[in-house]
Amino acid sequence: MGLLDVVKSKLVDEAGVAFVNAQGKTRATIMANTSGQGRQTLTSEYEIMRGDLVRILNDATKNDVDYVFGTSVDRFEQDEKKVVAYFSDGSSDAFDLLIGADGQGSRVRRAILPAGTPEPYWQMGIHMSYWFVPRIASDSNIRDTYNAPGGRMIMRRSHHPDETQVYFVLRETSEEASAIHREPVERQKEFWAERFRGAGWQTDRFIEGMETTPSFYSQEVVQVRTDTWSHGRVALVGDAAHCASPYSGMGVSGGLVGAYVLAGEINRHPTDLPRALANYDTTLRPFVDEVQATVKPRLLRLGMPMSRFGINAFLAVSGLATFLRIPDLVAWFSKEDRGGDWQLPQSPELRVR
Repeated sequence: MGLLDVVKSKLVDEAGVAFVNAQGKTRATIMANTSGQGRQTLTSEYEIMRGDLVRILNDATKNDVDYVFGTSVDRFEQDEKKVVAYFSDGSSDAFDLLIGADGQGSRVRRAILPAGTPEPYWQMGIHMSYWFVPRIASDSNIRDTYNAPGGRMIMRRSHHPDETQVYFVLRETSEEASAIHREPVERQKEFWAERFRGAGWQTDRFIEGMETTPSFYSQEVVQVRTDTWSHGRVALVGDAAHCASPYSGMGVSGGLVGAYVLAGEINRHPTDLPRALANYDTTLRPFVDEVQATVKPRLLRLGMPMSRFGINAFLAVSGLATFLRIPDLVAWFSKEDRGGDWQLPQSPELRVR
């Protein structure tokens, strides 16, 4: 699409990841891999904020695509020739294909699965919320990570001169924690404030900012694992089809790769939609399986100790590892590509802008 240069112009200046204690003292730092070879470390030299990427894609396609904001698909009906979508504003329209790109909690996915089918979530016992707070002078381009007892983690990253993004991450398997993400936003904020109040470091600042932010979001960290990526004239892409969780670092990449594969198959079989959708599944699924397999819940939980002793041990091991440059060595000698031996199919028939 000719967007690489504009994407690079919006990359986040995140030089590395620091692990800090309750006093804000850095105990270990893992820098981004900028060597040009090997795999990225805990942060990437190609970090970009979702909002920036959305604006880039919108600007590149708005002359060829009709965008309708503030409206969602309430329901749809389909037959062999068309799918009719009924929208939240009361309107409806007929299409050749409906693509559900509506994220981890996809309503389109729920509609194409058999009635009564539970959500195809692979749960990890981890929950996450994030929002923006005003940036202060001490907010550097190193992402800070802080652990508190009770399986609590706080991350701070600053991508904008005036804003800092905050993440609260919680290790908990209760029904309340899983259900809170479906509650009203104010109740979600109360839940997170209750869980993290008194955790130390800059918690008070972050909770105060959470109470007034308009950009709050809360979710359970899961993978979406379903054998059904399409039904009739309805297909799923991105997190709606195969969310690998934020810890995979492949949400945007997976969504773009999947959309490219789907578009290629539709172009190859423009008059045979069932074949195009079947090929989309068989072509992309090995890549998705490899990406999802890289997420190891046990390792994630090791990085979120429940006790103060566990936190101190984790910080000590992290400090020793960075002193010995183990993360750098792992990055340098690991394959850069993700998805195993899977190769992106070539689709020369797709028009490059």
